[in-house]
Amino acid sequence: ARAPSGQQQRERGRRRGLSPSLRRTANRRSMGKLIIISAPSGTGKSTLISRLLSEHPELRLRFSVSATSRAPRGQEQHGVEYYFFTPEEFRSGIERGDFLEYEEVYPGRYYGTLRSEVDRRIAEGDRVIFDVDCVGGVNIKEAYGAEALSLFIQPPSLEELRRRLVGRQTDSPEVIEERLAKAELELSYAQRFDRVLVNDDLERCYQEFYETIRSFLSA
Repeated sequence: ARAPSGQQQRERGRRRGLSPSLRRTANRRSMGKLIIISAPSGTGKSTLISRLLSEHPELRLRFSVSATSRAPRGQEQHGVEYYFFTPEEFRSGIERGDFLEYEEVYPGRYYGTLRSEVDRRIAEGDRVIFDVDCVGGVNIKEAYGAEALSLFIQPPSLEELRRRLVGRQTDSPEVIEERLAKAELELSYAQRFDRVLVNDDLERCYQEFYETIRSFLSA
């Protein structure tokens, strides 16, 4: 799962993979429920997730801590901000099937979600929420099936998404064009999610977002 802020969200991958263990799901254990959220950048995903976690602690949703092959920065600690591994250790973990999903953002720089971390959260009584890209979202849904709810947040149109990205005033025109090109690809994944929510009105979308998740967790 990806935390909703910082480098963990900004560094997007060009090479992604599905761990070998995801092909062996027939005998998976009965586990707690998982919520998977994916969306193109600028769609309002982080706003929806932040508000949900703030307003509804009774849902007991928690992020898992991601793994990375980069070195710690500043005061970052293993198991707190990330689980830190060398590239060799990370690749070994991929071969063992340790990761629910992973991505290589450039040669030797990996990020991923440890199955053991998700299982630990569930054992502690938490429900796990994932803020991941579309490929990761599809992979996690494949691993957990009916135990997971996957939601795709969709903009009303690419033109509206462009307007929002420009209005944020955080990206250069070149970066905006890159994000729009990526968004067009990401939109092709929408129908592989359990539910598609169109964020054409933030309040209406949030209420649908909350009710969909609440209903799934209480079922």
